[in-house]
Amino acid sequence: MKTKDPVNQYIVEQYRELGLEQLGIMNSSVWREDPKRLIFTLARYKFVAKMLEGVGSVAEIGCGDGFGSRIVRQSVDSLTITDYDPVFVEGFLETNRHGPDIEARVHDILQGPLEGKFDAIYSLDVLEHIAPGLEKQFLTNMCASLSSDGTVIIGIPSLESQLYASRESREGHVNCKSGGQLKTVLKNYFRFVFVFSMNDEVVHTGYYPMAHYLLALCCGRLQNSDRASRSKNI
Repeated sequence: MKTKDPVNQYIVEQYRELGLEQLGIMNSSVWREDPKRLIFTLARYKFVAKMLEGVGSVAEIGCGDGFGSRIVRQSVDSLTITDYDPVFVEGFLETNRHGPDIEARVHDILQGPLEGKFDAIYSLDVLEHIAPGLEKQFLTNMCASLSSDGTVIIGIPSLESQLYASRESREGHVNCKSGGQLKTVLKNYFRFVFVFSMNDEVVHTGYYPMAHYLLALCCGRLQNSDRASRSKNI
C-alpha cells in the first residue's frame, strides 16, 4: 500500500503496525449519537491540560472510558486515572495498549481517598452524579488525596443547562449547581476558587446563568480546622 504523496506514507506504515485506534466504550456511543458532543468533551480535557501544564503527579476521578486522558498526559509528568466501574477501567486498558504511560485504577472515591498524594486532581462530569448527601464525602476524600499545595479542577453541567438536557441526562444529574452555588460549596475546601463558564467548546468568564457548563479551578486546600470554621461563616 503506497500513498500518492510520500509525506503520508508513515501513516500507512503506522496503520500496518498498530492498526486503528478505538474511541472507548462511552465515546464510541457519543460519536455514533452526537459527534459534536465529543468535541465539547475533549475541549474540557484540553482546559485541564493547559491549567496543569508541567505539574508532576496528576489523578483523574471518574475517568469513564479514559479516552480524553491522553490530552492531559501530554502536559503532565505522570497521570493516574480512576473510576469506580471496572468495566470502563478494563476497557481503557484494552484500548490503550499502544498508548501513552497512564496508570488506570478501579477506585470508588466515596469509599476513601486515593492511595498516595497527588499534585493535582481533576474530575469532569462526576459531581453532578453524586447525591447531595454524599457530596461532602466526595470532596473530603478528594482533598485527602491531594498534596498540601495541590490543585483541583472540577467540571459539571450548570443547573441552568438542565432545561435543555435529555431525559436520560436529567435522571442521572442529581446534583447540578449554578456558578455561585458551585463556588460557595468549594470555598468550604479551598482558599481560592475560580469558576469559568463554558458554552460548547469555548471556555470564558461570562455570566454564569448563560453557561451550559462550569469549570472550577481550586487551590489553597484548607486544613480540617480551617474548613470547619469557614463552613460556619459561608
